[in-house]
Amino acid sequence: MNTIHYRTIDVNGVSVFYRESGDRLNPHILLLHGYPSSSFMFRNLMPVLGEDYHVIAPDLPGFGFSAVPDSGEFAYTFENLTAVLQKFIDLLQLDRFSVYLFDYGAPIGLRLAMANPDRIGGIISQNGNAYEEGLSNGWNPIQKYWRDPNPANRNELRKFMTAEFTAYQYREGVADQTLIAPDGIELDQHFLDRPGNIEIQLDLLKDYISNVLLYPSFHRYLKEYQPPFLAVWGNRDPYFLPVGAEAYKKDLPNATIKFFDTGHFALETHFEEIGREILQFLQKEVDAVEEISH
Repeated sequence: MNTIHYRTIDVNGVSVFYRESGDRLNPHILLLHGYPSSSFMFRNLMPVLGEDYHVIAPDLPGFGFSAVPDSGEFAYTFENLTAVLQKFIDLLQLDRFSVYLFDYGAPIGLRLAMANPDRIGGIISQNGNAYEEGLSNGWNPIQKYWRDPNPANRNELRKFMTAEFTAYQYREGVADQTLIAPDGIELDQHFLDRPGNIEIQLDLLKDYISNVLLYPSFHRYLKEYQPPFLAVWGNRDPYFLPVGAEAYKKDLPNATIKFFDTGHFALETHFEEIGREILQFLQKEVDAVEEISH
C-alpha cells in the first residue's frame, strides 16, 4: 500500500487541500472529484496507482477540506474553479500529467486540457460527461432552472442537497448495497450541511449550463489533439448515461470505452477493476512514447 500524504497549499488566497501519493519523479495523474464529493472518493484508487505514478487529488474550493470562500468574494463558477486548479497545477509544477475526470471534474478537467494541450498525457473519464446525449432526465429540473432562474425553480433544486439524495447518488444502480461504505455518504453530507454551502451548490448548478455551452469547444479540442482516452463508466448512473461515454468515440475514434455494472460512484464498488484498466491504459501510452523515442 503506497503512503498517502495530506497537504494544503495557498492558491491565490484560497487554501486548497489535496492528497498525494507516489514518487514525484514518476508520471503525474491528477484526480478531479465531482458533486457532492471530495478527494476522499479516491482513497481506494490512490494506493493502486501510487506504486507507479505520482498521484494528486485536490478538493475543489467549497468542497471537502479546502477553504469555502464567501460567495461575495469568490465566484462559484466552473470557470473560476478551473482558474484555481490552473494555478494549483502550476504551483505543483505538473508540466505533463494525465487527468481523471468525474462528474464536476469533467468540465473542469476539459477546460484545463484545452488551456494546456501540450501538458496532457492522457484523459480518463469515469462518468465524466461532455455530450448532451449523456444527460439523463434527472437533469430536467436543473435545465428548467437554466431556462428560468427564478426563486421557485432554484428552491426546487434544494432537494439535491438532502441526505436522502446524497445516499441515492451512491446507491442507485448498485446491485449489492453492502459494497457501499457509509463513510463517503456521511462525509459528503457533513460538508453539504455547512452554513451557506447550499447556496454555493445552487450557484454551481445554475452555472453548469456554461459547461454544456462549452461542449462544442471540448469536442473541437478532442478532435484536434486526439489525447489518449479511456472511459471507465458505471452503466447504471442515473445522471450520466452510457451513451455519454460512447459519444466520445465521435471525436476520439481510438478511445477505449469500458462499462461496469454499477452506478455513479463506480469507485465505491469497482476501484480494483477500474484501477487495473487505468494502469493498462497508461502503460500502453508509456510503451508508445518509448517506441517513438527509439
